[in-house]
Amino acid sequence: MALHDVPTLHGGCGDCPIRHRAVCARCDTDELAQLENIKYYRSYQAGQTVIWSGDKMDFVASVVTGIATLTQTMEDGRRQMVGLLLPSDFVGRPGRQTVAYDVTATTDLLMCCFRRKPFEEMMIATPHVGQRLLEMTLDELDAAREWMLLLGRKTAREKIASLLAIIARRDASLKLRDASKGPIVFDLPLTREEMADYLGLTLETVSRQVSALRRDGVIALEGKRHVIVNDLGRLLEEAGDDSDGGFLV
Repeated sequence: MALHDVPTLHGGCGDCPIRHRAVCARCDTDELAQLENIKYYRSYQAGQTVIWSGDKMDFVASVVTGIATLTQTMEDGRRQMVGLLLPSDFVGRPGRQTVAYDVTATTDLLMCCFRRKPFEEMMIATPHVGQRLLEMTLDELDAAREWMLLLGRKTAREKIASLLAIIARRDASLKLRDASKGPIVFDLPLTREEMADYLGLTLETVSRQVSALRRDGVIALEGKRHVIVNDLGRLLEEAGDDSDGGFLV
């Protein structure tokens, strides 16, 4: 597995772009110092596999920058993308040595990693890490239930709008911006083929619906991936969600 160990992140934990959302968000100064002793950074290039399903994973991690996908392969070789890892999302499961999914970097990826055993010990000894991880796990459960609704009941247009809304909200949250005020601008981390795989649609349907959202003024596009959302409320309406509902991201 090709990867690069990164010795430091400029500015340290205090200037980390995911500090307010990551598993360390509730940590006090002493707890952050303990995490500093067991952490290291790894970077992956787009397309590289972080870890294969069934492999032993000796670390857990937070995504600092970039996007990764979770993919499951069936016995006959068919593959299905079952999740996205966005900045601040947690990778790995304390108490379990192996992983259930392939984790692949979709874009260039930087991860803040913690050695698994010391991290598990810290969860027991200090309250804030465990509390925050529980919050994130429950949020992930809620999002998974919403995703079941999306895949089972939403139209193709609503599916595309929902995915764009998830990414837009996360981008605004990481930048500490009020998503309801002003435009949200981001680069779409998935190709249209990957969007089709993730949403259970054909490539043609994805392209057609993205073009329709642009034509109707719901989004603006510069090139194929640079997305501008001028009115998040309208995008949420197209997703079938109201401004207070939808996905927990």
